[in-house]
Amino acid sequence: MRILIAEDEVATAKALKILLEKAMYSVDIVHNGDDAWDYIQEGSYEVIVLDIMMPGKSGIEVLSLIRQNGIRTPVLLLTSKAEIEDRVAGLEAGADDYLPKPFATSELIARVKALGRRSENYKDSVQSIGNIVLDSNKYEISVGKKSVKLTNKEFQLMELFVLHPGQAFSTEHLMEKIWGYDTESDIDVVWTTIGYVRKKLRQIKANVEIKTMRGIGYALEVTSC
Repeated sequence: MRILIAEDEVATAKALKILLEKAMYSVDIVHNGDDAWDYIQEGSYEVIVLDIMMPGKSGIEVLSLIRQNGIRTPVLLLTSKAEIEDRVAGLEAGADDYLPKPFATSELIARVKALGRRSENYKDSVQSIGNIVLDSNKYEISVGKKSVKLTNKEFQLMELFVLHPGQAFSTEHLMEKIWGYDTESDIDVVWTTIGYVRKKLRQIKANVEIKTMRGIGYALEVTSC
């Protein structure tokens, strides 16, 4: 699941990014409303977290643009204000949930998960193709009784391939979709991660393979019945 966090407190945004990535989510962070709206127009997110008070466009203004443009992505509003009128304004603008600061990080993660289940792009926790099963609760792939754990990026990569079997993705698309716009990683990390996933698929004797489509990218294909 891909999440956008728009929070002007840099330390808070980075802390949330780390926690959500540990929960196997892909996270982009921005620190003002103008960048938030740019990212939303360019990216595809399952959940958007907006701080109400931000430089540039406020969270409410960004939320209004989201709904005016027909974007139905669930939105969680964060604010240091606790007044009823602020909550009402956010909900009337189209927010799906509201969390006042300070908040427990465990509660924010629980709310993000709940909103993710409402998303149009919500996927079941267990997906399968060929003889493999991808389990998002355990963050592992398995064939029968054999299983292997996946890292955050390995899991996101495998989930994307499993949900779109046979579809080729360019290295650039994978970099943007999984590592995010603000990553400092070099594009070589995509090739390295694919190499690790291929090794794990061989380890459990999977009958699916991430194939290199020369000049196009990579695609997951079933190699045998």
